[in-house]
Order: sequence, then C-alpha cells, then structure tokens
Amino acid sequence: MPTGRLHIATSRVRQETSVVKVLAAISYEPIPLFEIGPLSLSLHGLFAALGFLAGAVLMTREVRRRRFDDEAVQSILTWGLVAALLGARLFTVPAHITDPGYGLGDVLGLAGDFSILGGYAGGVIGGVLRMRMLDINVPVHLDMAAAGMAIGAVVGRIGDLALVEHLGSPTSFFLGYTVKPGYDLAPQHDALECTVESAVNGICGTFHPTALYDMLGAILLLGALIWLGRAWASRRYGQLFGVWALWYGLQRFLVDFTRLDAAEETGTSVIADSVIGPFTGSQWGALLAAGLGAGLIWWARARMQTVSPETDVTLGATPIAVDPAG
Repeated sequence: MPTGRLHIATSRVRQETSVVKVLAAISYEPIPLFEIGPLSLSLHGLFAALGFLAGAVLMTREVRRRRFDDEAVQSILTWGLVAALLGARLFTVPAHITDPGYGLGDVLGLAGDFSILGGYAGGVIGGVLRMRMLDINVPVHLDMAAAGMAIGAVVGRIGDLALVEHLGSPTSFFLGYTVKPGYDLAPQHDALECTVESAVNGICGTFHPTALYDMLGAILLLGALIWLGRAWASRRYGQLFGVWALWYGLQRFLVDFTRLDAAEETGTSVIADSVIGPFTGSQWGALLAAGLGAGLIWWARARMQTVSPETDVTLGATPIAVDPAG
C-alpha cells in the first residue's frame, strides 16, 4: 500500500472514530506469543491446531457412538488435515497475487495468511476423496463431521482474538474493539496503531472484531447442530452437513459486511482480502458454501434415506450384538 494512501486511510480512520460516541467497547493488549518455559508459541497456530483437534474428537465420538469404522475415520481426518492446510493457504493467493515480490515461496511457506473458508474447503475435499478411496458412505460421514466443523471455528477464533486479527470498519457498536496507544496489533493492522500524541481522546479507534462475531455465530451453530442431530426425526443422510454449510456460509457472508470497507482501497484498506464487485473474496466463497449447503439439503431430501440405527447398519455400522440367552 503506497505511503500516501496509507496516511490518508489512517487519517480517515481517526476522523471517523473521533466523531463516534463509543457507548462501550472491548479493549485488551494483543497476545501474539504464549511462553511456556523456554518455548514461545503463536496463539494463532496453537488454537487453529486445537480447533482441528476438538473437531476430530467430536467426530470420532459420534463415529464410535453410531458404531462406524473408527480406524477409517482417523485416515479421513489425516487427509482432511493436510488438505485443509493447503486450502487455507491457497484461498489467500487472490488477495496477494499483485503484491510486489509475491511468489511461489510465499504460497508454499508456513508464514503468512491463512483462510478459514479455504481450510474448510480443502479439508472437506481431502476428506471426501479419502472416503471414496475407502469406499465408505460420504453423506453419513459428512453428517458426523458437521458439529466438529462448527467447534473448530469456535476454538480456532480464540487465537485470532488473542492476536487481534481481522478487525473491520470503524464502529460505535458495544462489541467493538478499541485500539489504544502502544498496542502491537497483527501486521495487517499496523495502520490502525497510534502514539499517545496522535490518539484522539486517548484511543486510536474502535473497530468491528469480525473474529468475535464469527465465533459467537459458530457457538450458536454448534448448539443448533447438536440439537438437530437429536431432535430432527425426519432428517435424511447428508442434511445435517448441509445445514452446517448453509448456516456458516450465510454467517460469513453477513459478518464480512462489517469489514468490506476495510478491504477496499478507497476505504481503510487494512485487511488482506480482495474485493470483487460488491463483495469481498470471502463473501463470494461464503455464498458458494451456502448455495452448496442448500443444494445438499434439497438433494438429500429427494435421494437419501431417513437417518436411523437400522439404516446405519446397512451403510457400514456394526450391528449391536444380541444375547441369544436374553
């Protein structure tokens, strides 16, 4: 971003937030690293890993409860993990492809941006490929992964909140995050930092914490999926995963409106996302996910059987042994 435009964008942020009356706001110093003895851990990477682990545990528990092949699922999760890492990086390429000096090393390296939507897409594609290779039922296993996908976002977003990443447009909303002088934000938000001398009323500005909004939505989604898994008596195989994709896609589409201005060059331009037409790249990806989810719900209703323990057995689950002696 040219220095002149950066100065204009930063000044605009200060002017906008100086005329906004902040009713209440969240504010804390970013925590980029967590030290355990001689070890320094990035909370972003740590909670991303914990999010995947939590999702894997939740899926494995459901697989065991319904008596499907546990070992096959561990192989599926391994493929999903590798594909998720690739997808999370590749989905960030459009936002950086025009950056000076950006090349193959930036795409393949461990440092840099990762996309949660890209991670989900890669993980699902990799997992489905492995299911096909193992000749196991795809809709059944996608359903058993749905709650795990939701809890992955809940846990993973904790790392984003610790680092203070993905801030959006200036706001007076009571959940806004207030940047104060001396705060060391994530590199993408360097333009939002300020000194004591340049602060307005003691603050640098208040901005939408999109990671927090996404985490709160994912908590609601997790609860809804667990409830639907138990109470939706007419549910067809594949529909629960369709609900996850539809809900999370619409959620991300709506949440990203709070950072659309922050992605545009004519706005504050302080987040790493491309703007294509009226929406961010993430919004287009979210709409695609929502559309695929809605399509899966409709397709499963017409083509798949109603979920039941008896049908599980015909689709690969181990029958419950019956004692002939009664």
